[in-house]
Amino acid sequence: MEKNQLPALIRIVKSIPSEFDISKSLDELWEIHDRGIEKYRRLLKNIDTGENNTELSQASPSLLDLKITIADRLLEKCCLCERRCGINRKEGQKGFCKLTETSRYASEFLHMGEEAELVPSHTIFFTGCVFACVYCQNWDISAYPEKGIPVNPTSLAAIIGEKRHSGARNVNFVTPTPHAHNILKSLREVSVNIPVIWNSNMYHSREIAKLLEGVIDVYLTDFKYGSDRCAKKYSKVQNYLEIVKCNHEIAYRQAEVIIRHLVLPGHLECCTKPVARWIAKHIPEVRFNLMFQYTPHYRAREYPEISRRLLPEEKEKAIAIVKESGIEDLLI
Repeated sequence: MEKNQLPALIRIVKSIPSEFDISKSLDELWEIHDRGIEKYRRLLKNIDTGENNTELSQASPSLLDLKITIADRLLEKCCLCERRCGINRKEGQKGFCKLTETSRYASEFLHMGEEAELVPSHTIFFTGCVFACVYCQNWDISAYPEKGIPVNPTSLAAIIGEKRHSGARNVNFVTPTPHAHNILKSLREVSVNIPVIWNSNMYHSREIAKLLEGVIDVYLTDFKYGSDRCAKKYSKVQNYLEIVKCNHEIAYRQAEVIIRHLVLPGHLECCTKPVARWIAKHIPEVRFNLMFQYTPHYRAREYPEISRRLLPEEKEKAIAIVKESGIEDLLI
């Protein structure tokens, strides 16, 4: 795919015609979408087996256009994440993420610090977040969604194209969930063949999970907690495990998955162990990145149990836990 030998999934979706009336109900639009996804799956299978040798050309309207229409409709009673605030962001109302229809990004650059197989990665850091992690290292942009550069899909698409020509192996959307609608609009304008990364906490809604099929080539995920209690205490989220496990299983069926797990001090038994065991049992063919760079950023000092760096013995134990779980593709 790096040398345009294989199409990024988004190019396949763009090639699938999808006739629809924007005045249709959301349920009717979903029915049309589901039929389009069946066409996408068949075409993808043919491409994977070498049975399709025809050049993909962009349809108008396409399945991607339909995805954009549905995403816009979801904003009217927002359910982009599983907080399901239900507010009308198109009318300027704000829910937990404090975002309206407009998306902003704080920075974009060729990132050399991601996993080796991804770099150089054109990384775009969006402002705002659907979590409220007390130890967030990017709190200065996650807690202030009004900061940054407003997203213009045409302009952002041009930047993505420029970075691709400058050597980017992919485009990497960081904290993408509340910005899904504008990400889809930007990708519609992208003309280059470039893989798409969803760099996420995986708390998106089941509706967004459906819209991402055929769009995302690699899910680069943060699997933070093995306990709902910890998720609620440190990130202010409910039903964490049910939602994040489900989204990982869906992603596993649709694309490549790279999982990051940041080891928290004192959380080996409640978080690291159950996360590793679940992954080994349910989605074993993923790359697992065990991360030890935890630093008590932001408000972590208010929580004495995590207001320190990891101890050497905790790192050793975490490695042993993951190896014992049966995960084979381990990056430390």
